[in-house]
Amino acid sequence: MNNKCTERLFNGIVKENPTFVLMLGMCPTLAVTTSAVNGAGMGLSTTLVLLFSNMIISAMRKIIPDRVRIPAYIVIVATLVTIVQLLLQAYVPSLYSALGIYIPLIVVNCIILGRAESYASKNGVAESTFDGIGMGLGFTVALTCIGLVREILGSGAVFGHTIIPENYHIAIFVLAPGAFFVLSILTALQNKFKAPSATNGSVPQSKLACGGNCMSCTGSSCMSNHEVLETRKRQAEEEALAAKKAEVARKEAELKTATSKKDE
Repeated sequence: MNNKCTERLFNGIVKENPTFVLMLGMCPTLAVTTSAVNGAGMGLSTTLVLLFSNMIISAMRKIIPDRVRIPAYIVIVATLVTIVQLLLQAYVPSLYSALGIYIPLIVVNCIILGRAESYASKNGVAESTFDGIGMGLGFTVALTCIGLVREILGSGAVFGHTIIPENYHIAIFVLAPGAFFVLSILTALQNKFKAPSATNGSVPQSKLACGGNCMSCTGSSCMSNHEVLETRKRQAEEEALAAKKAEVARKEAELKTATSKKDE
């Protein structure tokens, strides 16, 4: 159990980082990372929602009807996002103002719905909790890194503390194009050093009928996804049964050969 939980943490932060490896959640990644504080704030807010949504969905996975699971997930996530939004508005109003509309948009963040559908709905509470923490921390690290680079180059500051004179600021990095520049540079470095990334073909292909593209998912492929996965499950069971029969036949043949030799 401990090994599996540790594996979920490592996968979320490094091996399956939602931003740098899976390229998910690009909307908040590009929009709110004008500074490291904004990136960390969005990442930690998403982490809280991921943590509790995974925990609740995993605990309720056996009682949520399959036909209404997506609406149920959205209701759970929306409730958690509302709580986080109210807490930010009450205790961190400056961060609440900076993140703006992107806080309620956490509800439709493909990372949260993707983990709910692909992991929390199929695994125990403990593993799902650590999966949410790992994915959330991976998202937080990614947003903070992008925000830090943009803040240093665009504002000459680190977490709000100026370290570079104004004459040396590159203002475009705190504007919309700066997010694309920084993300493309970091992705190019990943490809250069052969690090896992969705852009260099190192991420395993999804077994889902829709290809696993949660960003553009409308829910219309859910039934076909289940049919594909059920078919694959049946094929695996049939292959395992055939292999078992072949092994039994081989042992019977060996026993028969050994018996005939003994009789001779």
